[in-house]
Order: sequence, then C-alpha cells, then structure tokens
Amino acid sequence: MSTDNSPLVLDASKILADFASHLQYGDIPQDVVDRMKMCVLDSIGCCLHGVTLPWTQSVESMVMDEGSSTVSSIFGTSHKTSPGNAALVNGTAGHAFEFDDMHKESILHPGSIAIPVLFALAEKLGKVSGKDFLTAMVCGYEIGTRVGNAASIQLFFDGFHPQGSSGVFVGAAAAGRMLNLNPTLMLDCLGIAGSQAGGLMAAQEGAMVKRFHSGRAAQSGIYAAFLAQKGLTGISNVLEAGYGGYLTTYSSSPKPERLLSGLGVVWEAGQVGFKPYACVTSIHSSLDALLSIMKTQQLKPENIARVDVGLSPMTFTHCAWEYKAQGVTAAQMNLYFNIASVAFDGVLFTEQYAEAKLSNPQLLAFMKKVHAYIEPEIEALGVAYRHGSRVKVTTTQGEVFLQEILDRRGSPENPLSKMDIQFKFRNVVSGILTSSKIERVIELVDQLENLGDISPLIAILSSASEVSGQTI
Repeated sequence: MSTDNSPLVLDASKILADFASHLQYGDIPQDVVDRMKMCVLDSIGCCLHGVTLPWTQSVESMVMDEGSSTVSSIFGTSHKTSPGNAALVNGTAGHAFEFDDMHKESILHPGSIAIPVLFALAEKLGKVSGKDFLTAMVCGYEIGTRVGNAASIQLFFDGFHPQGSSGVFVGAAAAGRMLNLNPTLMLDCLGIAGSQAGGLMAAQEGAMVKRFHSGRAAQSGIYAAFLAQKGLTGISNVLEAGYGGYLTTYSSSPKPERLLSGLGVVWEAGQVGFKPYACVTSIHSSLDALLSIMKTQQLKPENIARVDVGLSPMTFTHCAWEYKAQGVTAAQMNLYFNIASVAFDGVLFTEQYAEAKLSNPQLLAFMKKVHAYIEPEIEALGVAYRHGSRVKVTTTQGEVFLQEILDRRGSPENPLSKMDIQFKFRNVVSGILTSSKIERVIELVDQLENLGDISPLIAILSSASEVSGQTI
C-alpha cells in the first residue's frame, strides 16, 4: 500500500494546526463574528431544548451514574460533571432535535459540537472573554468544515455520519484554541482527534444514537486537547497520510485541495446557515416549494392528488426512503413524513414530532401521494445545489403547478436574519427559561465580543430548568 502523501496537501495537518494555534480575534472579519454570534444563540437554544429529550436524558443518566469531577454544567440543569462528560451530554442535546446550524459542503452541524466544548472548558478555566470564546469557536468551525469539505460528499455515501467523523475536528480545534495549545500540541490534538472519528449513517433510520454522534465528537475534541497537554502524541499527518489517514480512510473520493484553499481569506465559518424547520436540512427547499404552491393557489391537503419531488442524488439517498413509524429520528430525516406533515400544519417545529403524530393515519395516507425522484437538471448543477428541489403539485381537478427552489431558506445564499434567529430562540426555549432570562441571553450573546467574562451567560445556562422541576 502506498504511504506517499499527495503533493496537493503536503503538511496540510501542520498548516491547519498552525492556523488554529495562531488565530487572533482581530484576524476574523466582522461579518464572520456576526454570523458566529447568531450560531451561539441558535446553538444554545438547541442545547436547552435538547436536554429535555429522552435520548439526551439517557446519556445524562449514564454520566451522572458514572460520577466524575464537578466542574462543567449540563445545560438547563443544576448538574455538573467533568468537561468531557458535560460536552458529551450537551453535544448530544445540541443535535437532539435536528434544529442545529448547518454547513452545506462539509455536511456538518458545527454549533452542536463547538458550543458544548467551549462552555465546558470556559467553566474549567474560569474567566474567559467573549473575544477568546469567539476566536476558539471560529477555529473549530473553520478547521472542522475544511476537513469535511475535503472528505467530500462521498464520506456520506460511504456510510459515515459527518457529525461523528469530521465533527471530531470541530471539537478538537475549538478545544485546542481555548486551551491556547501551541502549534506542536495543536497538531497532536488534531492527530489524536482523528483516531476517535466515527458515526454510521444507518442511525438516521430510527436510532437515537444519531444524536449521540455529536456528543461524542465534542467529548473527543476535549479529550484530544487534554491528552495533547499531557504529552500523548497524535498522528502528525492525520489528514493527508496516504495509508490510514483521515481522508483516504473515510472517503473513497476525497478532495484534499479543499483543506487549505483560501485559508485565512475565504472563511468557511461564514458559510454556516440555519434551520427554520426541525428536520433534515436537505429537504427544506422541498417543504418551502410545496408551501409556496399551496399558499399561492389556496390549496388544502384534500385538494392535492399527487406531489412529485425532484431532488439531487444525495438528498434522494439521504431522505427518500420508505417511511416507517420508527421514532422521532426517522420522522425528522424522512422526506415523505415531512412533506405530509408540513402540508397539514404549515410548520415543522416541536409539536409536529409528537409520538402520536408519527403514525397518524391522515399523514400516512398523504405520503402515498408523494413521489420522489432524482432530477437530472438539479444533479447537473453539482453538489453546491444538493439542497435544491423541484416540486410539482397535481390537484384533484387536474391542475398542475410547479415550483423550483435551489437555495434553501436559512442558507447563506437565502439567509435568515438575526431577528429570525432570535424569534426561533424565544420559541425553542419557551417553557425552559423565563422570559426575562430569555431576553438576557439574547442581550449577552448580542454583546458577546464586548464581554470581559462570559460567566453571566454560563450562570443562566447552568441553572435548573423545568426539566428538573424548577423555572429559571
């Protein structure tokens, strides 16, 4: 087997480690800072809601039974544990309801990894400024998404869940920068993290463990940084190694040039988008296209005879599999369930995934009207438009209406505003935080770069919520 490195990525791991170690707040463009603050608020909301869900509570129960140092908080509770275990629980919570931020090319949700890592370490370190927090956050986003870009969409087709595989580099770079690792130790940190990558895509068809992949990536990032500090060496060419390196092992068709292209000039962290629907990102364009037709033509579900949904090959593989009522995970990942649900309710938030709705006969009947296929014209546009969709609705009267959306709502190309994210946050954490605490979190995050100490924000997140019988 060849052990030669590709000249396109020679020393790529070292270059990325140097970048992460040396990055300063002043290097980050203001528009990226603004995007990161939106990601902080969005991710906090996802974590606070996610900790109320049974799959996260299973992980929390295991952690508390295991026992550990009481350093870092489990969001929305009065419980503390080790930084690694806090990141495990909070990372699981962040990805627990398919509401977390999204970087399209890398297929990563970096917020549900980076934010739990950074808050866990901030509690351990004590006084951490908002600028230091944001700098470490950008490191995690920038390094992790570049690794995902280089692994390419083929990593997904090869059966790996990017959140658990490429996601470890989000956690490691964020943790390493928060701990101020020098370039040598940062390289070890990344090299240790790569050996912990994992996550299988079969989990999307019903298994709760899909959410756990995010928590493990966060925990692995902290472990990697701590172990590097303790002198454990990592794979020095973890990304570019010809045999057993991350790219050659996890992707049968990587794009190694994407590791370094535009580094420090083109900010991948600024290409993160948000979710207006609590379901897999890939089908959001289809949902909006259907709703647009129904609103414009004043159609109700009973007026619709057939819905044809043209998709990219990736989205078709990812989401257009036969629906069975296998739990919330399967429902949130499935095209047919979500098309049916949005047709009746017009939104996809928390209520649409209540257990009673997963096998609703009305929805099951509507699903039979939905026909998905790979649309050649969308396929020809390439992976940049893998979220695109072409929807055709045929009515019971024989009328036909078409709607194509190539850039989903919430993407950088079709963005949600800061006000949209604040609206989403208020709704996601309603009943978990009091109204005054909700507004205080929004205020603190909006001024994050001006905070000399983020402890006031941590104090709110580490208080017991209604989950444990109290209101904060």
